[in-house]
Amino acid sequence: MCSCVRSSRALSPVLRPRLLLPQTGYRLAGRGLWTSPHSMAVSGDSQLLPLPSQARVVICGGGIVGSSVAFHLAKLGWTDIVLLEQGRLGAGTTRLCAGIVSVAKPISIECQMANYSNSLYQQLEEETGVKTGYVQTGSLCLAQNQDRFLSLKRLASRLKVMGISCNIIKPKEVAKLHPHVNIHDLVGALHLPADAVVSPPEVNHALAVAAAGHGVQILERTTVQQVLVEKGQVTAVETDRGSIECEYFVNCAGQWAYELGQASEMKVSIPLHGCEHFYLLTKPLKEPLPPNTPVLLDMDGRIYARPWQGGVLSGGFEKNPKPIFTEGRNQLEIQSMQEDWDHFEPMLSSLLRRMPSLESAEIHQLVNCPESFTPDMRCLMGETPGVSGYYVLAGMNSSGLAFAGGAGKYLAEWMTYGYPTANVWPLDIKRFGNLQSSRTFLRHRVMEVMPLLYELKVPRWDFQTGRQLRTSPLYDRLDTQGARWMEKHGFERPKYFVPHGKDLLSLDQSKTFYKPDWFDIVGAEVKCCKEAVCVIDMSSFTKFELTSTQDQALDLLQHLCANDLDVPVGHIVHTGMLNERGGYENDCSVVRVSKNSFFIVSPTDQQVHCWSWIKKHMPNDPNLHLEDVSWKYTALNLIGPRAMDVLAELSYVSMTPDHFPSMFCKEMSVGYANGIRVMSMTHTGEPGFMLYIPIEYALHVYNEVMSVGQKYGIRNAGYYALRSLRIEKFFAFWGQDLDAFTTPLECGREFRVKFDTDTDFLGREALLQQRQDGVSRRFVMLVLEDHDTELDLWPWWGEPVYCNGQLAGTTTSSAYSYTLERHVCLGFVSPPLGPEGLPTPITPDFINRGDYEVDIAGQRYAAKAKLYPFSSLFTQQKRRKEDMELSNLQGK
Repeated sequence: MCSCVRSSRALSPVLRPRLLLPQTGYRLAGRGLWTSPHSMAVSGDSQLLPLPSQARVVICGGGIVGSSVAFHLAKLGWTDIVLLEQGRLGAGTTRLCAGIVSVAKPISIECQMANYSNSLYQQLEEETGVKTGYVQTGSLCLAQNQDRFLSLKRLASRLKVMGISCNIIKPKEVAKLHPHVNIHDLVGALHLPADAVVSPPEVNHALAVAAAGHGVQILERTTVQQVLVEKGQVTAVETDRGSIECEYFVNCAGQWAYELGQASEMKVSIPLHGCEHFYLLTKPLKEPLPPNTPVLLDMDGRIYARPWQGGVLSGGFEKNPKPIFTEGRNQLEIQSMQEDWDHFEPMLSSLLRRMPSLESAEIHQLVNCPESFTPDMRCLMGETPGVSGYYVLAGMNSSGLAFAGGAGKYLAEWMTYGYPTANVWPLDIKRFGNLQSSRTFLRHRVMEVMPLLYELKVPRWDFQTGRQLRTSPLYDRLDTQGARWMEKHGFERPKYFVPHGKDLLSLDQSKTFYKPDWFDIVGAEVKCCKEAVCVIDMSSFTKFELTSTQDQALDLLQHLCANDLDVPVGHIVHTGMLNERGGYENDCSVVRVSKNSFFIVSPTDQQVHCWSWIKKHMPNDPNLHLEDVSWKYTALNLIGPRAMDVLAELSYVSMTPDHFPSMFCKEMSVGYANGIRVMSMTHTGEPGFMLYIPIEYALHVYNEVMSVGQKYGIRNAGYYALRSLRIEKFFAFWGQDLDAFTTPLECGREFRVKFDTDTDFLGREALLQQRQDGVSRRFVMLVLEDHDTELDLWPWWGEPVYCNGQLAGTTTSSAYSYTLERHVCLGFVSPPLGPEGLPTPITPDFINRGDYEVDIAGQRYAAKAKLYPFSSLFTQQKRRKEDMELSNLQGK
């Protein structure tokens, strides 16, 4: 143990960190509980304030997140807002937050939220007169290796698209900006000059003052016990002081959000779990650190450090986190928990390696505070699927301060307009279901999640905990054949199959931004899909059955779907379910099984969202029934020209296009099994069939298919091959390419919209208006022209796209096309804004004649843009090239 730690124990500090006590406003009283400042519109003893009998919205949680929601709702004109806090305002995690506001976040929507929060906190002092401790320090994201440096370069490219100032710098420039940093092991850094530090309780105070100024009632020492629900709608909130009737409830309870959800009259799943989080405070250095010294984010060292009252505040995310509150133990107000110097030792050592001058620093305190984490490291936002009017904003993964401003804004917009002004699907609570609410699952997952915050995450990494939760009946069979697995919505899905004799360990540990080790394996699977036949287990797809006694099912789908569902029995319709703005809420395939029965197939992660969307618009009719049958069917995708031969031999039925046309469904016998729904579609553009098999027949049908298929060269394939095939065919997928802000007109799917009928449907008016005004952005296919697959960085998604040297858009997905022998990116591009800063309609010339480039980690690669697949074009060119090479060889 270093001397620094020994001296800290001798200090035995008993004072709370001064950083966490606002210079004006809150003060500590009695047993360390907050009391409110006289200047604030909140009573020091909320028992003196009467509990209102009704409100429009009740917000639970008086931390920075709840205060932000109240503030933004009030700014949008809401009245009758009540904010309840079980203890004192800001006495939860907010009080012990490290106070860093950085835009260095892994996904774009989080960067946007942090950027907005930064601007908001900077303006709050002027708006409220309350000091927030805001100092624009900037931050330095350090890289100790080339892979980390590449990830920072990719982040820089993404931030520039959003207009956020950032610079990739050399180690020597790091030393100039922060003289205390040891740069000997650095390869570079990302400088974010607009990042800042604040005093979190003061920001909380300022938001609460501003909210109160707009009429928000804030009551402390009022505990929410449960939310009352009637017919699936929030009706009231029951507290320890009485009930409040309300239309909306917002759960911003932080650490206690999970328990509050479970305690409600109708249980609400809010998957988060707490972990201990440690940071160190030093006393002022001999030469006090200036307050504008940049924040350090040394993710390879697992630490962060910021200036604090002439000294340093430094914490981190260790490899062995300590979960808390696992026995249902609760606290009214979060106190700094027990010090654990042995646990903090690795982070302290890392800090001293990065800032050797701290060896002589005197420690003020080691703070141990709880933070809540979610199963995928993203916060939970939005309306819950089971209860209308019940909203959630929680699970901030140690970024509550950075996200609170932007997240509060988006949630307030969501509640006001029915949708936020940005695509927040990555944060939508409906990406989870009840299956992620197991306490054991959450405990194990957060122990992985917390270290992952600072882990280097290369494309297509997978969680290791909470696995094998949902599996196909074929899981064990496929696993013994070399399947390597990934997880989607808790469901195990095969990525690819490792041939016998390959080094499994090296493939499992392959992590790179360049050409991956599975490249040849996936290539062989793609080749088999194109030349013979492959089987992909796609059982994870969401599957619903909608039935009615008369036309109710058809009427509902005609209202929800853009395409025409009034088709003959057996026909498959690919359609979007649109919102009122014409954007995709779901992208699905619908089979008319009988006159009044429909089979709906949607993406895996749409299980909760799609169910919620349909139920929201379903009339209360006992003769109309929606059932989730995802668990009832195993889905096998037979892809390739020989798929028809395999099925014909197993069913004794001709499977040629003349007898089984495209986009058609029949119930057939396959082997000994009856009632197999066979569909002539593959989701890839390749010939083949989808088989939806009752689960009790799954193993039999799979074995029969593999046995008969041997003579046709059959093999297993995984989702990586599927991705390559669908991208080279220019197929857009919901959640990757399509979202609630993308319309069919923007992605070339106008032919899937029933404009030529009088049938009204959600989004029709918006689409008609867009068709009249012109589309200002377009989904395009970009083939990289001067990109070396062997040596250059690979594109994955989110790369900026430039046209004629100007930023034009970003990629949404990409894959290597084994057919074209080039990388293909899909994404959206837009022409420059008009003279008044308004969008202008996009023209074919802009796409066909523009000089396009894709930016991969700061390096631009020329690309050819098209509005249709160019597989046929390149196949012809490849054949001509091969013919020329053959003739040259023959000439020699």
